[in-house]
Amino acid sequence: MNIPNILTMVRIAAIPILCILLLSPEREPCFWAAALFAAASVTDWLDGYLARRMGIVTVFGKFLDPIADKLIVMAALIMILPFDRVPAWMVLVILGREMIITGLRGIASTEGIVIPASNLGKFKTIFQLVAIIGLLLHYDYRWFFAIDHPLLVVNMHNVGMFYLWIATVITIWSGVDYLNKFVRVIAK
Repeated sequence: MNIPNILTMVRIAAIPILCILLLSPEREPCFWAAALFAAASVTDWLDGYLARRMGIVTVFGKFLDPIADKLIVMAALIMILPFDRVPAWMVLVILGREMIITGLRGIASTEGIVIPASNLGKFKTIFQLVAIIGLLLHYDYRWFFAIDHPLLVVNMHNVGMFYLWIATVITIWSGVDYLNKFVRVIAK
């Protein structure tokens, strides 16, 4: 046990709380769900940073960290499906890609092959996280609370969908990229 691995486990432990908050489509629980998701997203970056900085990268951490990321993304997307905040086909594309790539990584690792994550995968994750925060917030928010002007109101659902479209394109692109790398490495 070390701090990075504990942060990863805290991220997994946050998933049931996130799901409970997302049982209601109301503004306040969704706000807290978005705050929890954002905090969990920060721990995703922080645990990797600390593990590298402290020189305590472990096999357990390498295994658990990407699983924690996928679980919290899946949980958030699945929980907002009944509220019609996200198209089901986008959720299917995102979750399908994650399952396929995880399976291919497993096959590669049994052959002693490591196919490193590309920058596309990192960008995919960033856009997914930003999109999900916007979709969880969902409602209109004013930039400045004291000023009542329509131009200062932001519909967070639209912001989330904007980023989700980008995330979906990058998800497909990075999946195809990984599949090409996998085929080239396995074919050798």
